[in-house]
Amino acid sequence: MTKRRRKKHKPEEIVAKLRDADAMLNAGKELAVVLQTLEVSEATLARWRKQYGGMKCEEAKRLRQLEDENDRLKRLVADLSLDNQMLKHLAEGNW
Repeated sequence: MTKRRRKKHKPEEIVAKLRDADAMLNAGKELAVVLQTLEVSEATLARWRKQYGGMKCEEAKRLRQLEDENDRLKRLVADLSLDNQMLKHLAEGNW
């Protein structure tokens, strides 16, 4: 059995796949068939529904941008805190 590479889905793709999954389930298809068609696991579909359920493509894209910006700002604050701590240590003369 060969290993499949993991695919990083974009928020717009996730919202579209969720919409397709709901349409197929409402049409009476079984969950296993829907998961195989979308090429995702049941856990992935549940996680996507929890995170992106009820969103539109634009909202999902904006959420992703905000998460990326938040990560960048957290790293920046961590770097500045380290610099501040180092400068305080040097100012005390404990080196």
